[in-house]
Amino acid sequence: MTSVPKIELTGVHKAFGPKVVLDGIDLSVARGESVVVIGGSGTGKSVMLKCILGLLRPESGSIRIDGEDVVGMGPKDRDRIMKKFGMLFQGGALFDSLKVWENVAFGLIQGQKMERAKARDIAIEKLAQVGLAASTGELSPSELSGGMQKRVSLARAIATNPEIIFFDEPTTGLDPIMADVINDLIVKCCKEVGATALSITHDMASARKISDRIAMLYKGRLIWVGPAKDIDHSGNEYVDQFIHGRAVGPITMELRA
Repeated sequence: MTSVPKIELTGVHKAFGPKVVLDGIDLSVARGESVVVIGGSGTGKSVMLKCILGLLRPESGSIRIDGEDVVGMGPKDRDRIMKKFGMLFQGGALFDSLKVWENVAFGLIQGQKMERAKARDIAIEKLAQVGLAASTGELSPSELSGGMQKRVSLARAIATNPEIIFFDEPTTGLDPIMADVINDLIVKCCKEVGATALSITHDMASARKISDRIAMLYKGRLIWVGPAKDIDHSGNEYVDQFIHGRAVGPITMELRA
């Protein structure tokens, strides 16, 4: 018997007026798997993520989490499903008015109504998991470097031991060495909490490192899905141009037209 996918999109369509952004997305992510969606700016990666999170509602298609269709789900059931999710936002999205440990513990205190002392202990533990000292917890986000802020964001994403973690451009704004450190931490943390991961990125070094499978989104459709190790031999000229960052190719020709 085949196990139920952790995340399953079937025939998902989303448009804004006449502009079709998602044009029939089919994607399945198995329990414990890490899938990365790549594609150029404006191809619909963030819209797809927002549809899964329930921030946007697709015009048609189904989005299933553990077999439950979440499209059109009522507020009570939606809240229950949302408790399964953790999120690392592009740019970190830390709260400047809160200390680092309060940022990490935000979901525990606000979402789970946990006592602050207990939530702080968990926050310090999660900071340690991403290589930050307990003393960092007393700082404000503005006192941290970009790489440290990203680590704090990752600690917050795993603080509630989520079943599913979404990564939105996790290495944006980082130098190549710090980006590699963050990629290693993502792999480590996902294994430690046993999470299923769905990421969107332009960064091919990151995509190769953190994924089991890669999918490429182009013009609202997934034009290639396969194991990360096979992407260099995809046989798809659009994928080949994108992963090697070539200025000349079918994508550029269409842009010029």
